[in-house]
Formats: sequence, structure tokens, C-alpha cells
Amino acid sequence: MHPLQRLAIASTRRQFLRGCGLGLGQVALHGLLADGASPGDPQAPRPPHFPARARRVVQLFMGGAPSQFELFADKPQLARLAGQPVPPSILGGQRYAFIRPDAAVLGPQYRFRRHGQSGIAVSEVLPHTAAIVDQLCFVHSVHTEQFNHAPAQLLLQTGFAQPGRPALGSWALYGLGAETRDLPAFVVMSTGSGLSGGAALWSNGFLPGSFGGVRLRDQGPPILDVDSPAGIDVRAQRDALDAITALDELALERHGEADIRTHVSAYEMAFRLQASAPELTDLRGESPATLALYGCEPDQPSFARACLLARRLLERGVRCVTIFHEGWDAHSDVAGNVADNARATDRASAALVLDLQRRGMLDDTLVVWGGEFGRTPMVESNPALGRKLGRDHHPQAYTMWLAGGGVRAGHQHGTTDELGFHIVDGAVHVHDLQATVLHCLGFDHERLTFQHAGRDYRLTDVHGRVVHQLLA
Repeated sequence: MHPLQRLAIASTRRQFLRGCGLGLGQVALHGLLADGASPGDPQAPRPPHFPARARRVVQLFMGGAPSQFELFADKPQLARLAGQPVPPSILGGQRYAFIRPDAAVLGPQYRFRRHGQSGIAVSEVLPHTAAIVDQLCFVHSVHTEQFNHAPAQLLLQTGFAQPGRPALGSWALYGLGAETRDLPAFVVMSTGSGLSGGAALWSNGFLPGSFGGVRLRDQGPPILDVDSPAGIDVRAQRDALDAITALDELALERHGEADIRTHVSAYEMAFRLQASAPELTDLRGESPATLALYGCEPDQPSFARACLLARRLLERGVRCVTIFHEGWDAHSDVAGNVADNARATDRASAALVLDLQRRGMLDDTLVVWGGEFGRTPMVESNPALGRKLGRDHHPQAYTMWLAGGGVRAGHQHGTTDELGFHIVDGAVHVHDLQATVLHCLGFDHERLTFQHAGRDYRLTDVHGRVVHQLLA
């Protein structure tokens, strides 16, 4: 059993014993400490189940669902059948929210070319990704049962389609602990137009609060209200914090509430962030070559700046970084949507992989790129809604890529039919992807559990398998 589960169970027992008038709270706390748990440091480093290939993970989450047909799914048959209805045998009775069953096929809007020694085909709108295909592992057969944005985003990030479950970064931190004390171990940034799933996408859920993600802002102070009030110097603030901590320690000894330790950790982290956060986000020390690699302006909010910050976070010991870039929801003008978002993300996504590789960090850093589902091979056109030449949501099959941290480089997994509608071989459910990510971090996804509401929960819930074909 995980030490923090023992802490939670022991806390409940202490409350019961105190409520019965037995007064054994302090005895139970000492027993807990003797048992090896660490209520004073819930983020202490812990070993995984087996030797890990990855120590950390960065997610480049393309919110809104990128169109695989304009990026990674080279389907010549789409061009040949453009303007014709999809054969009923392919549709199989599938219905969509915004397009008719007899909607015509929409051909690919961009040309594809094969790249690298692996000969992997990539769209012309991704020249920088194309240049590093031999470092990437493409999964063309990801699928999900969720076809709306918020539930699908939540499923991919937390393993469940409703709010309230811990995010992947929270599970990683819960299992491995932290390698830094100066920065949050799970950091989130958002560079797009908002997120359908909201803050639940990086929530600690039912895990202790210290495992939740901390969001860094695009501009201004990286974290709101972290600066000292006017007239309060460092010494005065330290004295006040020490006094609060002493009172919290007394409350912890008396009541044994695990959340008290979370409060202490939060105060201490905020104090340290006053020095570490400004240094982290000051990119003036980066070389001109590095800024050019990412296409980054030091003080200009962008996906590129977030990717460079992600590298700086990772090399400072942050365990998990997630960058959300919402804006790929191409119900109309899929060509323009893809071009705009590719322009914003392609260069920096490739730069992050290259930069990690050059610094010797890619081997033990897992990079995951992708959205919550794909887009339809059929066209979406709705004059009443002002839509034309778009693509609807398509959960049956789409593409993601991974790099570093134990996955095969220059590899493609899974195939779809000639229209990219159904998976033909190598299906990878969202839970399978999560199980594989945890495997790279050294975990058996069926054993990384937390007892809540009477049963053991895990990121993959009651599903998922490790896709060994993706592993090096």
C-alpha cells in the first residue's frame, strides 16, 4: 500500500478513536511515523514499481482536436473520392452532431511527403515536425468513446469523463514524489483560447491537495498573489510563516488531518516561488540560438515561450509539465484552422524535442503530443451556422505522437481504413495510452492505486493495457 494511503486510513482511524473518547490521536500519529510514511513531506521521492525509462513527462495537449487528415493521416483515397458520399458500408449507421449521414468526403487540404530514414509521411504544414520524424513514435490508431470536448479532454487527462479524478501529472507525482523543492512538481500552462474541461484537467481530484497541478500564467506575474505585500520584508514574512507552521504542527499532532500538512506545504512553496518563479520565467539568459530554435520572443506570450519554459522547468526538477493549446476545433475552414495552429505550434514542438535531446534529457523525458479526438473524413457545411469546408468530431480513430522516455523512435503504430474512418489494426484506447505512459515512468498501472469511497481507484480505472509495440 502506498504510504499516503496509510496516512489517509490512519487519519480516519484517529478521528474514530478520538470520537470514542479514547484519546489515542498522538499514539496513532507516532505509529504512522514509525511505519515509514512521511506526513511531513508528502512529496518525498519514491521509487517506482520497476526501473523506469522516463523520470518526467511533458504533454503538448492540442485542445479542440487537430485534424489528422491535414497533419499525419496520408489518405490518397480521400482525394479520389472528394465530393462523393461516404459509402454506407463505411459509415455503419454512425451519426454526427453537425453533419448529415450522406455528407460528402472532404479531400485532404494539404500535400504529404515522406521524411527521414523512417520514411514517415507528414503534411507540408508541419515542416519542423517532419524534420524530426526519426525521433518520433506515431500512433495512428488512438480512439475514445467520448465525442464532446470536455468529456474527451477529461478522459484523456484523468481517465474519467467527468470532473473529480486526479490528472496524469497528479498520479505521476503521487507515485514518484518530487525532485524539486523550489518549484511545483506538476506545472500547467495554457496558450490557446481556453479549455473545455477547465481546471479539472489538472486537478488532484481525491488525491491529497499537494499533488494538484499549478498553473503558470502567460504574462505578468507567473503566479497571482505570490509577491509579498508592500511593507513586508523577507524576514517578517519568514517569521509569520514559521508561526503559522508551528500552529499547524500543533493541529496536526492533535487532529491528525492530512490536509493540514498540505496547507503547510502550500505556504512553503509560495514562499520559495517568490524567488524561483521570476528567475524561471526570465528568458534573457537564453542564447539567441535557443530563442531562434523555438521561434520565441522572451516577453511575448506564445506556445513557443511555453515550450521553452517547459524545458527550463524540466531541467530544474519539475516532474510533469502540461501545455494546453486550445483552438483546433475546425467545424469550418479546416484548412485555415490547421494552418494557423500549425504555425503556432509546429516549430516549438519540434524544438522542445531537439533541445531535450541536445541537453541529454530526451532519453529520460517522455513527450506526448495530441488532442482529445480526431476529425471526420466527411465535410461539415452548415449555412445556418456559417460553417463550410470543416470537419466534425471523430472519436473512432486519430493520431498522436510520442518521443523520448522509452518509446520507439522513427516508428508508426496502427492503421486505419482507406478513408481513415475505422481502425483496421493496432487499436490504442485512451486508457491504453495512459497505461503505456505510466509504464514508461516505471509503474504497473493496475498497482498505482488510491483508496477512495470504498474502493481502489487508478488512472486507467478498470481498463487499459500497456502497448508494448510502442516501447523501445
